[in-house]
Amino acid sequence: MRVLCLTLVLLLAQAAGAQQRFRETHSAMGTIFTLDLYARDESSATQLSEEAFDVIDRMDDELSNYKPSSELSRISHNAGSTAITTDPETFEFLERSLYWSRESHGAFDITVGPLLRAWGFFSHGGHIPSRAELITLRDKVGWQNIMLDRATRTVRFHDGRPMDLDPGSIGKGFAVDLAIESLRANGVTAALLSAGGSTLYAIGAPPGELGWPVRISDPRKPGAVVDRILLKDESLSTGACTQKFFIRNGHRYCHIFNPHTMRPVEGMLQTSVIDPSATDSDALSTVAFVLTPAESEEFFAGHPNTSLLLFTKSATPGCLAVHWTGLPCTEVKPKPRER
Repeated sequence: MRVLCLTLVLLLAQAAGAQQRFRETHSAMGTIFTLDLYARDESSATQLSEEAFDVIDRMDDELSNYKPSSELSRISHNAGSTAITTDPETFEFLERSLYWSRESHGAFDITVGPLLRAWGFFSHGGHIPSRAELITLRDKVGWQNIMLDRATRTVRFHDGRPMDLDPGSIGKGFAVDLAIESLRANGVTAALLSAGGSTLYAIGAPPGELGWPVRISDPRKPGAVVDRILLKDESLSTGACTQKFFIRNGHRYCHIFNPHTMRPVEGMLQTSVIDPSATDSDALSTVAFVLTPAESEEFFAGHPNTSLLLFTKSATPGCLAVHWTGLPCTEVKPKPRER
């Protein structure tokens, strides 16, 4: 009887430990996607990863503003002269983009493509446009000029004006969400998908753990960590100007724009947002970057399922935490994170 019980315990232990951790990487959307997941064996992990990465590649083909053949480029080029019927995924992407534009009163706006070009970010050269140059772009920027018709799944631009849609502040998050759907549909119960470190999503947790450990860097101290969190069935997106910027006369110009001023955002170091949706956390990290700290506090107070941590640039840089827990930040008293 003891032998039978011991055999049963061993079999159960083997079954519980049958899944192993694997890591796969993939280049897409101008960054490196990293997927850590638990699977039975290497062959299963490879197949699961390939299917998830195929979804991301499809989104890259649909949403890239660098590819003339992409669906987003087709819309940018043609929706000024006629209503463009698009695919369900791209239409959903546009709907969610406009939702956050309305919610943020234009702090988030995918029509900033002309600004990226005018300021030299599209060509990676860097350029400071004159006031006259910016004035000529005023009619080419504005989310209100995008008109969607859900009944016909069509997109059209107001008054036939040309637009240049840029997915940079939401596209990776949207792709991550769809890849996560693929992983879950294939039975994955523990995985962490990262889009270049700027947007992550955690499915479940590693065996025996409460969540996936994720570090939040401190932009005030290179190499330092301001917080360590456990991410489970949630996303984390971080906005910063540590990679895409240019310097002129000692001044750093950021790739994140305030659509109202048509200039790069000043005074913000980093924003980190936790949300159940990677699409939303990606967009909201930009919203928080554009708004003032006071505006962000008011805005995120109305979104209790979303957490915000932002760092401002000043003589004595400080931080603001909304619905964030475990924050070793003394500048602002953290508020309890609601769930």
